[in-house]
Amino acid sequence: MRGPCNHGVETDPSGDPVNTAVPQTEDAGAAASAGPTDTLGTSAAQARSAVLEELIRKDPGRFRVLTGDRPTGRLHLGHFFGTLHNRVRLQELGVELFVVIADYQVLTDRDVADNLLQHVEELVLDYLAIGVDPARSTIFTHGAVPALNQLMLPFLSLVSVSELNRNPTVKDEISHSRQSAVSGLMFTYPVHQAADILFCKANLVPVGQDQLPHLELTRTVARRFNDRYGAGSAVFPQPDALLSSAPLLLGTDGTKMSKSRNNAITLAATADETARLVKGAKTDSERHISYDPATRPEVSSLLLLAALCQGRSPEQVAADIGSAGAAALKKVVTESVNEYLAPIRARRAEYGQDRAHLRAVLSEGNERARAVADATLAEVRAAMNTCY
Repeated sequence: MRGPCNHGVETDPSGDPVNTAVPQTEDAGAAASAGPTDTLGTSAAQARSAVLEELIRKDPGRFRVLTGDRPTGRLHLGHFFGTLHNRVRLQELGVELFVVIADYQVLTDRDVADNLLQHVEELVLDYLAIGVDPARSTIFTHGAVPALNQLMLPFLSLVSVSELNRNPTVKDEISHSRQSAVSGLMFTYPVHQAADILFCKANLVPVGQDQLPHLELTRTVARRFNDRYGAGSAVFPQPDALLSSAPLLLGTDGTKMSKSRNNAITLAATADETARLVKGAKTDSERHISYDPATRPEVSSLLLLAALCQGRSPEQVAADIGSAGAAALKKVVTESVNEYLAPIRARRAEYGQDRAHLRAVLSEGNERARAVADATLAEVRAAMNTCY
């Protein structure tokens, strides 16, 4: 077994070499022509994302993606059309995918992590059901990868309190926190996220616009570590944002779709549960159905959901319904969702019959992630001259 500061080729338990190096694109993960690497403004991120998509199509093997979810409940259609289907798309293109089940981050906005084991297994079920392949992608948990979390210590030394304090995403999360006081884990959440991304040297992170400040801090950590300890070489890539163009789906009550608000259709919902949720969805009093997100957000969100499931535009779905009213709209949405989710639900039910398989998938993913994290931590210790 290798010590933490030994050098050499990493091996998995079978003894086969594991390549933990990620070929980088120009300027640490993307084409230099796409814009500056130090600032991730929205317009710059959009331009870079277009270039990145082309690079992915040409050479997917040069990219490693880190993404994931907090285990706080079952995933829903907002998650699916927002991020989950994109993960499978990238996997199928040949991009290496790391999916973290962020169990420690459950504690950022609550005192205890309730039903954690159940929620973790539910996430694994959802991942397998939508098509994440554990033979090609790595599914793992924070808690099972000590070296990942150990990276937080040197990373915290690279950022100031004021930088953490002015992070807009953290401010928003704190304002919606369930806790009466802000925990240190919440405050340092962006640095923990940097460790998630950099432990596996991910060079591509799919994010929404609101997550750009988090990724910018990750890039700052990578850049400062390289400058301070890299001795002229880049220990870490500066990961690029693959900006999501995910559609905004409202919950059935017309507010943000959320696990905690009971306004979402989960991937595990039955056809009858879906029908009940859609039947109770908020609409408006106008009988003619039209797609107008600005003035008719609830009706437009339902149209968008049906359109995503049908592979059509929401305007086309609206034209089909015409003046048939909200009842007809809800019937179309229910049928579209249930037809679309039927194969996913069938796979989920099949995987759910073998909980031992779920634990085996997670165990194998954890072992793979630990090997990568141990190698990265060894490299960090060598760079910092802390091999004793």
